[in-house]
Amino acid sequence: MIHSRTIEILVGAFMAAGLVAFFFLAMQVSNLSASSNGEGYEVTARFDNIGSLKVRSPVTMAGVRIGRVSKISFDRTTYEAVVTMRVETEYNVIPEDSFAKIFTAGLLGEQYIGLDPGGSEKYLQQGSEISLTQSALVLEEIIGQFLFSKAEEGDKVE
Repeated sequence: MIHSRTIEILVGAFMAAGLVAFFFLAMQVSNLSASSNGEGYEVTARFDNIGSLKVRSPVTMAGVRIGRVSKISFDRTTYEAVVTMRVETEYNVIPEDSFAKIFTAGLLGEQYIGLDPGGSEKYLQQGSEISLTQSALVLEEIIGQFLFSKAEEGDKVE
């Protein structure tokens, strides 16, 4: 009887540990983990189309995560998406003429912002705006352009 009870307790503890591990794995995969301490400076960038970019998406430079998207809003006068990024304090030497692009991780993965450094002697700081941007590539638009160009080629042949 006692042996059976001990086995049940061990199985329960093992299941609880498995659930905790699964929870932490889910938090890491979904970008909801609190791995950032909230320190840093905010910069903004304007895009014509942000695709499926989300708050908490990574901001990278040379493949290294240097921050996260903290806010996405819409400018009603210019009809652009305004993306606010929080860059970690240790990355305080990013030239102010850097280029911000929206990339997709893999073919159908999540979208993130990649920064390419410029050559300016001045650096981004709290409240700076990145003026050089490239919007997200939307798969449907690319396929539509491809089909449209093929249709035009077909009309010219005849």
